[in-house]
Amino acid sequence: MHNSLGFEVAVVGGGPAGLLAAQRLAEAGCRVRLYEAQATVGRKFLVAGHGGFNLSNAEDAAPFAARYAARQPEFARYLAHFSPTELRTWATDLGIGTFVGTSGRVFPEPQHKPAELLRAWVARLRALGVELHLRHRWLGFAANGGLRLRDEATGQEMSTRPAATLLALGGASWAKTGSDGRWLPELVRAGVPVEPFAPSNCGAEVAWSSFFREKVGRQPLKNVALSCGPVTVRGEIMLTDYGLEGTPVYALTPQLREALASGGPALLHLHLKPDLSPSQLLAKLGRRRPGKSVASFLADALRLTAPVPTLLRELPPLSFPVEPAAAVALLSALPIPVSGLRPLDEAISTAGGVAWAGLDEHLMLRAHPGTFVAGEMLDWEAPTGGYLLQGCLSTGAWAAHGMLQWLSAKR
Repeated sequence: MHNSLGFEVAVVGGGPAGLLAAQRLAEAGCRVRLYEAQATVGRKFLVAGHGGFNLSNAEDAAPFAARYAARQPEFARYLAHFSPTELRTWATDLGIGTFVGTSGRVFPEPQHKPAELLRAWVARLRALGVELHLRHRWLGFAANGGLRLRDEATGQEMSTRPAATLLALGGASWAKTGSDGRWLPELVRAGVPVEPFAPSNCGAEVAWSSFFREKVGRQPLKNVALSCGPVTVRGEIMLTDYGLEGTPVYALTPQLREALASGGPALLHLHLKPDLSPSQLLAKLGRRRPGKSVASFLADALRLTAPVPTLLRELPPLSFPVEPAAAVALLSALPIPVSGLRPLDEAISTAGGVAWAGLDEHLMLRAHPGTFVAGEMLDWEAPTGGYLLQGCLSTGAWAAHGMLQWLSAKR
C-alpha cells in the first residue's frame, strides 16, 4: 500500500523508537533523514543492556498490555501492531536470535551483545538508504513549520522542512546518554500540552540510622514480596545506604510517587517469607523457646539470617513480638517508611512528557499536523522486564504507520 512513496521525512532521535520508525519508513519507500544529538545512536539502549539485555517479555497479550496501567487501551493497540513475537522475528532478521528466560523475559542468545544488535540495525538502516546525521540537535519548530537544527560539531544552525516528522527524543533520565528532556520547553512554546517529568523505575529513599548503614551497607533480600497499598510484587530487593532498590521497588514507584505527592505516609510493606502460608509461618514461629535470641531463632526456624535481624531492630516495633500471631503479622508486612524517590537522572525511565490530550490516535501532534511522537517522550510508564523497550519499539512502529497513512492521504 505504501511502497515507493518517495516522500522525504525526518526522524529526530536515534533511540529504539526512532530507529525502528526510520526502518519502517525507509522500507515503505520514504527518503529518511535521522538526526541524533549525540555522536552515536542508541546510547541509552546500550547502557540499559549492561544490566541484562532483555528485549521484551513472553507474557500473554492481555496481561502484557495491563503493564502500561492507565495507558492500557492505547498500548494494546500498539502491541497488536508490533508485538513481542514480531520483535523477536525482527531481531532474527538482523541475525540476532532470541530465547525466553525462566522469568519470561526475552533475551538475545548469549553470544550476542547489545552492541552487536545495534551494529546490525544501523547497517540495515544504511542499506535502506537512511541518512544518519549525528551530532545534530533539534532546537524546535521553524516559523514555516519545519525543523530548526544545530550541528553540534560546527555550531551552525539550519532548518529543514520534511513532508512529515517523527520526534523520538527520549525521556529525562540518564542525561549522559542524551536522554535529558531538553526538548520539553520547546514543545510547550509550540502549544503542545505536556506533563511534568517524574522518576519511574527508581530506588526508594529510607532514613536509615547511621548504625544500620554502617552495619548493613549494601545487601540483598531474596525471594521476598513488597507491597504498596493493594499492589504486591515478588522478587529480590537490595538494601542500600540510601534505602531500597531492585525490581519490586521499581515496579512500585507509581504508587510511592502518588503517596508522596498526596502528603500521606508512603509505606512499603515487606513480606520476608511469601512462599509460606500464614498457618505455616504460625507453626514455625510457635516453636520459639525462652532464652533463644531472635537472630538464632529466625535463622533456625525460617532461615532468615543477616541482615534481617538488623532490619527488624531498625523498624517499628523495634523489638520482635513474643506472641506468634503478632510475629507472623510483622514478618508478613514489615512496614518501611519511604521518605522520597531517587533523583530523576538516576531513574531507569520517566513518567511525564507529551500529554495524550495533545495527540491523535496515530500519535500525531494536534498542534502540529504532520509531526508525530513516539517512545519515552510520551507520558507513559511500565515496569522493567522487557516492557519499556517493547513499549518504545511498538510506539515507534505505530507512529511510522500513522505517518505513512497521513502521507498517503496527501498524494
